[in-house]
Amino acid sequence: MDRPTFNIAILGCGKVAHLHAEAIQNLPQARLAAVWSRTKKTAQDFAGNYDTKAFEDITQMIREAGIDLAIICTPHPFHREPAIQAAHAGAHVLVEKPLASTLEDSDAIITACQTNGVRLGVISQRRWYAPVMRVKKAIDAGKIGKPVFGTINMLGWRDKNYYDADAWRGTWKMEGGGVLVNQAPHQLDIFLWYMGEIDEVYGIWKNLNHPYIEAEDTAVAIVKFKNGGIGNIIVSNSQKPGIYGKVHVHGENGASVGVQTDGGAMFVAGMSTVLEPPVNDLWTVPGEEKMLEKWMKEDSEMFHSINPTVFYIERQIEDFLKALETGKKPLVSGEDGRRTVELFTAIYRSTRDNQPVKFPLQPENSKDMDGRLIG
Repeated sequence: MDRPTFNIAILGCGKVAHLHAEAIQNLPQARLAAVWSRTKKTAQDFAGNYDTKAFEDITQMIREAGIDLAIICTPHPFHREPAIQAAHAGAHVLVEKPLASTLEDSDAIITACQTNGVRLGVISQRRWYAPVMRVKKAIDAGKIGKPVFGTINMLGWRDKNYYDADAWRGTWKMEGGGVLVNQAPHQLDIFLWYMGEIDEVYGIWKNLNHPYIEAEDTAVAIVKFKNGGIGNIIVSNSQKPGIYGKVHVHGENGASVGVQTDGGAMFVAGMSTVLEPPVNDLWTVPGEEKMLEKWMKEDSEMFHSINPTVFYIERQIEDFLKALETGKKPLVSGEDGRRTVELFTAIYRSTRDNQPVKFPLQPENSKDMDGRLIG
């Protein structure tokens, strides 16, 4: 039996949208059937590059082009409206990370998709990295016992040219935050995937050396998990040059597993390439301690044989389409995306109130953007 072909629309035609367009073109079950942007000319130019049709109205686009899946690639604070409009028009929705800048917007998107009976997913393509998957499988197989201590260390650099490249970068209202909202969500998602549900967070954010932006360039947090484990988060755009992103998990039996997801200068969609392959940089599972060299060689060879900026987005879109086809849950759901937003929101609130924040969090209708304007 022939498998179905899915008509896909991209909503938001900035830099990251080009990666999605290339990924869609590489998937035999996918067809880039339409695009939409907040700016008419941007959509028309983008559509011309990929031999598809530009629309000015989302509902009209979904219905006329027979769109099965809408991929939201607008800046973070502008995910809400196109995602909700697409859901109301009957399209499934896949949103670039993070799901939204705020819990209020995240919940509105989730509710719209549930109400209209459509699927929701959030881009977190680093989950498909072989060394990231290897850590998850080791944890699920009980190789380290219960995960009791998890850490994120993500030290990188963003210069003034980066923030000047788009007017929305580094602003509260246009980006919704700094390193926590833009650069850290990949590591935060993997951290939560490994460690489980959070009980409490105490966090601090600062702007250490980027006076020309409004948002934070650095944040740290202590995390208590519901399983009794603890965690530590250190994320920063203040180290020159960009260095690395690491997620490590230590188990109750004394064994540890970890992955360096990013190395060299940090990746910027549409502005740079991935410099170093992801690798398992920590592995003390009994009997497997000597596997690191073999895995590093295999993973590096594979990584250099592909275009990693597109390949892993392909894998996530492919996974989402398979979920639509089979009725199963995608690897990264809307609820997973909300958990990341919940975590960085807790760090903003904790800084504002100078106290730990208990989970779960509900949206705040506060004038300080949920703690962002007080640091």
